[in-house]
Order: sequence, then C-alpha cells, then structure tokens
Amino acid sequence: MLKRFFQLFSRQPAEPDPMKYLIVGLGNIGAEYEDTRHNVGFLVMDKLAQEYDATFKDGRFGFTTEFKHKGRTFCLLKPNTYMNLSGKAVQYWLTKHNIKPGNLLVVVDDLNLDYGILRMRGKGSDGGHNGLKNINQALGNNKYARLRFGIGNDFGKGQQVNYVLGEWTEEENEKLPALVTRAAEMCTSFGTIGLQFTMNQFNK
Repeated sequence: MLKRFFQLFSRQPAEPDPMKYLIVGLGNIGAEYEDTRHNVGFLVMDKLAQEYDATFKDGRFGFTTEFKHKGRTFCLLKPNTYMNLSGKAVQYWLTKHNIKPGNLLVVVDDLNLDYGILRMRGKGSDGGHNGLKNINQALGNNKYARLRFGIGNDFGKGQQVNYVLGEWTEEENEKLPALVTRAAEMCTSFGTIGLQFTMNQFNK
C-alpha cells in the first residue's frame, strides 16, 4: 500500500504533445470593441473557427475552441481578461492543454507596420503593445511566436488610443476579409510546416 502511494505521487508530469498548438488572438470583449483595430486578433480566431466548423465556448479567462488539421490539434483562445491582462489567459491555457511555449502563436495588431502587412516572428519585444507586454511578464520571456497584423499609424499626436480603439475606415474594411483569411492561413501553416517555413512563405 505504501509503495503504491509513493508511485502515485512520484509520477513525472506528462510530456507536452508536440502536435498540439495554442493560437491566441488578442482583443477586448464587449460590443463597443467588436469592430475596432485593436480586436483584429479576435477576427482571425473567428475566421479559423468558421473555416473548421468549430464553436467557441465561454471558459476560464477566455473563449476557447479547437479543431484538427493535418494531424495537429489547434486550440484557439480569445482572452476575456481585456488586453492588459492577456498573459493570465495565455499562461492558464498553455498549462491547461499542456502545450509547450514553442507551440504558442499570438495574433496581434501592430501600429509599427503599415495597414495590411502580415509578419510572423519567433520572438521579439512588445513594441509598446500592452497585450504582448503582459504575456511577456506572465511567461517570463518573449520567446514565443507572434503574427503581427499591421494596422498603420495614421493618427495625430496624442490620438494613438483613439486610433487603435477606433473602427476601420471604409477602405480598410474592403481589404480586411482577404487579409484576415491570409492571417488564418498563416496560423495553420505555423502548426503544419513550422515557424521558419511559414515566415519564408508568407512574410513579404
């Protein structure tokens, strides 16, 4: 009996599944944020869910769903913690799904890229983005993949917050569906052919 007790409590944690990925789209919950530039990460997650007939459910720290593609499991997350606490949701679901940090991809809006530029990176600074800043703090590093969705910086002095929390222009809206579709393709590519090949193929 005593031997069995020690066997139960001396088991090593299960190894992360190398075929499982956590794809996180950053945004803010609430109708007032739905069509804003800052919520483009949510748009990409919604597109992936639509493409693979997956349905989001309200869970701890966010809305989640998953689907299978080419032998991989893609776990999607839209944090409901608001942008500044995104790291809490990311850390929780990485642990919950037992996914290694190398299989994490964060989709984020980026003021430093012109509108429509999509660029994947394997690591990097937060670039002044509060969502990435909090994820860096929660994980203790910035060595995780991110897909930066350029939203441009066409705003005057002191207008940054209004710009990122503002709605897309008519011209931006016309191009948005195709860009979101391409971003979704980059997410599944990340899980199938890997970071480097995805960067080579899509980063233009």
